[in-house]
Amino acid sequence: MELGVYTFAELTPTADGGERVSAEQRLRNLLEEIELAEQVGLDVYGVGEHHRPDFAVSAPAIVLAAAAARTERIRLTSAVTVLSSDDPIRVFQQFSTLDLLSGGRAEIMAGRGSFIESFPLFGYDLADYDRLFEEKLLRLLQLREEVLGVYPRPKQEPLPVWIAVGGTPESAQRAGALGLPMALAIIGGLPERFVPFAEIHRRAAAAAGHEPAPALSINSHGFVAETSQQAADDYFVPLKTMMDRIGRERGWPPLTRETYEAGRTLRGATVVGSPEEVAEKILFQHELFGHSRFLIQFTVGSMPHAKTLKAIELFGTEVAPLVREEVGRRVATGGSVASS
Repeated sequence: MELGVYTFAELTPTADGGERVSAEQRLRNLLEEIELAEQVGLDVYGVGEHHRPDFAVSAPAIVLAAAAARTERIRLTSAVTVLSSDDPIRVFQQFSTLDLLSGGRAEIMAGRGSFIESFPLFGYDLADYDRLFEEKLLRLLQLREEVLGVYPRPKQEPLPVWIAVGGTPESAQRAGALGLPMALAIIGGLPERFVPFAEIHRRAAAAAGHEPAPALSINSHGFVAETSQQAADDYFVPLKTMMDRIGRERGWPPLTRETYEAGRTLRGATVVGSPEEVAEKILFQHELFGHSRFLIQFTVGSMPHAKTLKAIELFGTEVAPLVREEVGRRVATGGSVASS
């Protein structure tokens, strides 16, 4: 299984009411995080896109290009590229350039986005949300196949394109029918309720003649520390600060410690705990989904940079070996969904 980290480079105030880190410093911290992720043996780092004052990254390809110059092996993906409000030609050119600079390590994770600020910013009507994504995705795939003469061409042929899905069956169906790998975001509720989306993706791919089935990634909020209690305590306030602020915009109830602790259980959605607990939870989800990639978002809210670095270190040096060994055993013995 590929294991990695993703971030949106939050710029929220610190949990104790202090000033938020500057965008300049947050981006410097992010590059350090990506370097460390490679050093500890992780496979993927994803950088998301937002167009709000509480996030530092609106141009993932530029950040990833800076990371490409400081790394040699780790794969570099957007997480996500908001394709509905972007130009697929420019997206392809940017990530083709990134692919060349990185020696063939670039990926695009395309999605419709969970925020809507980019639509008025770039002159689009939110009513066209679905139509725009479908049209621009098909155009992006045409560009991959050289139907349109757009340059430079990437080192990887074809340039990997993943579809990010947050809980829409139609999106899972589309990804499978197109033979594209799917990144399924599980950031609330019970993971079991997302199993049908993985099944829809696999069935659609098989019906369209795509064999073997395209890859599946599970993307989740989480944190790892040396002990379970430390991880729980370190993550709660930053997570609550972020989720409550977004919740006020969307009508969600405030996050309580009780709800948070319920999400930390084996069957919950939040992957927070000691290295052993985090590995156990990833493996539990692997039994459900048979996925081949897992990405974790550590920096929800204002997590101190030093704690983020420690979490990345533990994830790479302690969690990853446990997960890879067990998944390897399951695949070898036919004991996982991935082998069925």
